[in-house]
Amino acid sequence: MELKFKLTDYRTSVHNNWCPGCGDFGILSSIQQALYELQMDPSNVLIFSGIGCSGKTPHYINTYGFHTLHGRALPYAIGAKLARPDLEVIAVVGDGDGLGIGAGHFVNAGRRNVDFTVVIYDNEVYGLTKGQAAPTLKLGVQTKSLPKPNISQAVNPILLAYASGYTFIARGYAYDTNHLKELIKQAIQHRGSAVVDVLQPCPTYNDIHTKDWYAGKGNVDPKTGKEIPRIYKLENEGYNCVITNDMSEEEISKKIAQMIIKAYEWGDRIPVGVFYRDLRFDTFEERLEKRIPNYKAYPPGKQAISNREGYPIADISKIVQSLSV
Repeated sequence: MELKFKLTDYRTSVHNNWCPGCGDFGILSSIQQALYELQMDPSNVLIFSGIGCSGKTPHYINTYGFHTLHGRALPYAIGAKLARPDLEVIAVVGDGDGLGIGAGHFVNAGRRNVDFTVVIYDNEVYGLTKGQAAPTLKLGVQTKSLPKPNISQAVNPILLAYASGYTFIARGYAYDTNHLKELIKQAIQHRGSAVVDVLQPCPTYNDIHTKDWYAGKGNVDPKTGKEIPRIYKLENEGYNCVITNDMSEEEISKKIAQMIIKAYEWGDRIPVGVFYRDLRFDTFEERLEKRIPNYKAYPPGKQAISNREGYPIADISKIVQSLSV
């Protein structure tokens, strides 16, 4: 079958100035490959970003892109999705951008279950501003830019996403682009709010959790004496946390408990894959449609508010009449 779009259709000619070896390259490539394999029309895709190294992503993907404010990518993305529910919306955020100043937006986005995708670039540091500790850096860890070990506890993106209400939660690794691409495809195809937390080395500022560290440096099997990669795939161990309406409360509780245990796993073994998929809830758009029957057929983004001369055409006579005294 002849494909309508080529992989190159999702690339731009904008010069990419990320640091050599940055995990951002793998995430960018995975997003482009996911869009290509899903054959998504670039003119029907909107990608939003905030501030930070991840914020440059829309410049490098040949779709509609919005480079917004620090921590504010999600409300912009949700606004666009609700205005045009027919479009595919992806928000890319850094761990500091999305889980620091943007944490409130992250939580409330999960509550609504809007049908969009959030990709978190998670390198544990503020890479654009010289390596300060980001919200995902563990307590007591001292990366090269910190004068002393990190004094704050870390946010757990998987558990925060679950507590907030996201109905698809996954984690990938930036240097495994084939696996990450598949996770992003699943997130895009999921009906509801999806989040993919992407672990990535920062070769410039994070000298603790490096490419070699994730590959198993220092993680020696006492039986064989060989180094064991820290990253492992949940699906290779028979893990499954899909929740459906026909499951009992006991079954659901067991799956959630299993997910929580996996979400805390860190150090010698770090799981990647789909942690949680909940198919029980309507999307926010479906809830709106129940209140506004013609919402999807005539969404706000397709409603004309002015004529060709720029004059407003909205009829506010009934509003004025209701306010008259």
